[in-house]
Amino acid sequence: MASIRGWWRAEGRRLYPKARTLLITADGGGSNGYRLRQWKMELQRLADDARLSIKVCHFPPGTSKWNKVEHRLFSFISSNWRGEPLRDYETIVRLIAKTTTAQGLRVTCRLDRRAYPVGRKVSDKEIATVNLLPHSFHGEWNYIIRPHV
Repeated sequence: MASIRGWWRAEGRRLYPKARTLLITADGGGSNGYRLRQWKMELQRLADDARLSIKVCHFPPGTSKWNKVEHRLFSFISSNWRGEPLRDYETIVRLIAKTTTAQGLRVTCRLDRRAYPVGRKVSDKEIATVNLLPHSFHGEWNYIIRPHV
């Protein structure tokens, strides 16, 4: 969520000043998995702060290969750092940030040195505060989180 929040603050709200909804496509597992309560709590916090509805569409388990970002971006990143020793985080960030595509995509990359708490449990009471509207088709994977009015 820190990456999405950072993108919204640094670029998104400037590029899309009239936006009322943000669409996020995400893998079904990992730190942004559809089952994770902390992910949904952080989405709610962003929705409230940015006053945006956030529409989330998770790829079903085992289908992250359909993720367009991975196919259109990660291969260019890998090509860009081919043969370069990845000695430290700064080298990796520098190489990712130099990545471009023939279609004009430019990558923005920053190193996040913040420490994040691990093992935090979100209670039933806390998750009940998330203003989540499941979609009629696989609402566990597809939903909207609306800002609290």
